[in-house]
Parts: sequence; C-alpha cells; structure tokens
Amino acid sequence: MEQQSAVDAPPSRRHALGVEYDGSEFSGWQRLTKHGEPERPGEETIQGALEQALSFVAGHPVETVCAGRTDAGVHASCQVVHFDSHALRDPRGWMLGVTSRLPPSVSVRWCQPVPADFHARFSARARRYRYRILNRPVRPALGRQYLSWDRRPLDADAMHRAAQALLGENDFSAFRTVHCQAPHARRDLQQIQVRRDGEIVEVEVQANAFLHHMVRNIVGSLLMVGSGEQPEAWIAQLLAGRDRTVAGPTAPSAGLVFLGPRYPAEWGLPAEISQ
Repeated sequence: MEQQSAVDAPPSRRHALGVEYDGSEFSGWQRLTKHGEPERPGEETIQGALEQALSFVAGHPVETVCAGRTDAGVHASCQVVHFDSHALRDPRGWMLGVTSRLPPSVSVRWCQPVPADFHARFSARARRYRYRILNRPVRPALGRQYLSWDRRPLDADAMHRAAQALLGENDFSAFRTVHCQAPHARRDLQQIQVRRDGEIVEVEVQANAFLHHMVRNIVGSLLMVGSGEQPEAWIAQLLAGRDRTVAGPTAPSAGLVFLGPRYPAEWGLPAEISQ
C-alpha cells in the first residue's frame, strides 16, 4: 500500500472502536513490546494484534488507547478503543477490514468517528465487569473458558448482601494486588449485584475505575462468604482493614468479562456504553 508524505496526507481523524475478544490465548490487553516491534512468541496481546491490523488497513503505523486494560485470560464484550488516522476509510471499511486481519478470537463490533477530544479512557465515567461461576459438583466441559468453577454450595443471596458494604467511594487496598501501580486505592464502586441463575452465580460490578485484580479479589472474598467460611460482615471488615493479606484469594481469570465502559450520552456512542 503506497505511503503518503506528511505534507500530502489529509488531516488525521479520530475513530472509536467496540472490540470483542476471547482473552484465553493472550497475555492481556497491553502490548509488552515497543510500538512497531514484533511481539515475542507466547506473549501476544490484544493491543498488539489490533494495532497490527489497523496499521495494515490504514497503510501507516497506528497506535491505540483503550478504556480499561484487561489481564491475561480476561475477556471483553465491548472494549472501547480510540485511534487516529489520516487514511480515508468509512466506518464499515474500518470495521470489516480490521476484523479480516485479526485472529478469530478478536473482532471489531462497530466503528464510529468521534471528536478529536474524545479519549477512550479519560472520557469514560465508569467501567463494568461480570464474573460468572459454575456452582455444581463437577467441572464444566462446555464454555469452560468463560466460567470459573466452585464445587461448594454457594449462598448467592448472602454474597449479595455482603457485597453492598463495598458501595461508595472507598479505599480498596484490601482488594488490590501488590503489583498494582495505581497512585492510590480510592475508587467509587457504584453498583454490585450477585445473583443465581440455576447453576450459575453471577457477580456484576460497576465503578468509576478499577485497581489491578480488584474484581477478582472481591469475588474471591465473596466466595468465602457464599461458602459459609466467613460471615457476611467480614467483607465490611476487610474494606475497613485495608489489608490484602487477610482477604480471600484472587478468583481465576476465566470467569471475568469486561462488559465495557460507560460514556456520557453526548458522545453519541452505542446505547450499551452510554449513560
């Protein structure tokens, strides 16, 4: 594809993408090498695959910014990404062209032009995650890459009641990994629900932002309440104590899906990510 000089190139335009991916075979969202460098075998990332596909379609190097980085093995139903390009492509062309260059586990669901001041991360008001647990005596065979599994009978109602202690703006030090690089642990947890649907126990949570492993650490502690190992009041005690070493284990990554960010309606993005 012929490259245009900077003098001849049309003005750069910003687009937002809604990206769906199965994170099972990736080392997380964030590229582990410098932009433009090939990824090392066994360390492939969603960002690396997406930027390679975008750069091919654009005909020039493209960098991306996402709404919320996901860890190795974590999935996304609507990760939002923005990128800038002077290439003249319509949204359908970006969507189909980029998806055709991606591995089968990643696809672009939609593409939309956005103003130059839109930022996938900083324009978002909130992020949402869902964690699903298969609660039965035997492990899953079908859909196992999207489920955690716990053989102990779980009281989802007790988990839900205990989780309500986490609502509001709090210091979530008890639920952050020691490797978390965030400058502080205060986050505004806006919604958390635990419900059972047959053999599935589902935890859905929304906050302005999340700490590293925060959702999986919350789930790991709630599982101890659901199994009867700890009382419901224990979650509030963990929050107040701010001590990660006494909280529950980190739940496996397979059950976690990033549902997407939430943006103010004035950006005109799809309804599932607008509020």
